[in-house]
Amino acid sequence: MNSAASATGSAPPTDRTDHTARRGWLAVAVLSLSTFVVVTSEMLPVGVLTPMADGLGIGNGTAGYSLTVTGLVAAGTAPTVPRLLGGLDRRLVLAAAMVVLALGNTLTAVAGGFGTLLVSRVVLGFGMGTVWGLASAVAIRLVAPRHAALAVSFAVGGVAAASVVGVPLGTLVGDAFGWRAAFGSLAGAALLLAAWLLAALPRLPAPTVADTPGGNRPPLWTPRVTVGLTLIALLVTAHFAAYTYVRPVLEERTGLAPGAIALLLLVYGLFGLAGNFAAGAAAAAAARRTVLGLAVGIGTAIALLALLGTVAGAAWAAIALWGLAYGGLSVGGQIWMTQAAPRRVEQITGLYVGVFTASIALGAFLGGTVVESAGGIPALLWGAAALAFAALAVGLIGPGPTPRTSSGDGLK
Repeated sequence: MNSAASATGSAPPTDRTDHTARRGWLAVAVLSLSTFVVVTSEMLPVGVLTPMADGLGIGNGTAGYSLTVTGLVAAGTAPTVPRLLGGLDRRLVLAAAMVVLALGNTLTAVAGGFGTLLVSRVVLGFGMGTVWGLASAVAIRLVAPRHAALAVSFAVGGVAAASVVGVPLGTLVGDAFGWRAAFGSLAGAALLLAAWLLAALPRLPAPTVADTPGGNRPPLWTPRVTVGLTLIALLVTAHFAAYTYVRPVLEERTGLAPGAIALLLLVYGLFGLAGNFAAGAAAAAAARRTVLGLAVGIGTAIALLALLGTVAGAAWAAIALWGLAYGGLSVGGQIWMTQAAPRRVEQITGLYVGVFTASIALGAFLGGTVVESAGGIPALLWGAAALAFAALAVGLIGPGPTPRTSSGDGLK
């Protein structure tokens, strides 16, 4: 068994130590589809907010809290699950989590008021936190070590694809058949994926944790981990503080029509997908440099909107740059974490997803608070840009992870 397999407790489905078999990539594809459905389920209220609020007899703001609830539950679930799983087969855990996700979507589809909606989104948060928290750690166990970074890019790519394809597609279903049908469709998709995970993934026992020479479990909270999590928290908070209100920015400052805004957000999403795979490849060899470059891109894009957002051409350039930079952040940060704690992959991945989702909720909250203040949109944009550059400063001052070659364990 090769060293990567030893570190995770299960050999990847490969024909040779440097070759990933077709069944390994099929399993990664199912993981990617699972994260796609998970994040689409989380974000779909954005696309059907008005009819959902009308159907439940609540205000738009109250309906919007459903996203915050899901994010907070997922933030608590992702870092906790690896501690509670023990020796359970991760294949069974992922399949069960998709069933929980299906239950959450079903409860949303039949909700009669805010109370049921709240319960449904709590249930969904448990499923989301488990799947997203385990996906990357499982993905690198399914492929040869040299393909680990690409496997993580595909697994996390489902997250990026959800905003480009998942939410618009769910919105179309909601417009055609009603918002309840959209959530019902996601429930059906989650059940199908639960069965597919059982069929496509190999048995995945709990990964072993290599001890340090002194016989102790390797530490999780190291300076490299702390710096990485701080940097990610600042960047994700900055992003969601500004991006949650990107539509009013483009309407009020740039003067774009709704059709042009929809097209521009599609451009953002497509650049985000490109950024996801480009950052995955770059971060495998230089995670610190890659994530710092993404911080520069996010900060510059938001500052450009603040400075020249009234000029249509500048707004288009800023949104494209923003999509490219932020699209690579999830996979770039994930690879940073895995390289910083190579012998605690499940634990560090869960902690990373927890910080990431909590920062989403924090960013949306701070953005709303600033928008309602006297400074409004300009203060929001400059504040978010300042947060992004603060993240850059943290990354420049603190240590980054040490890249590893394919002959070592884990990611390169």
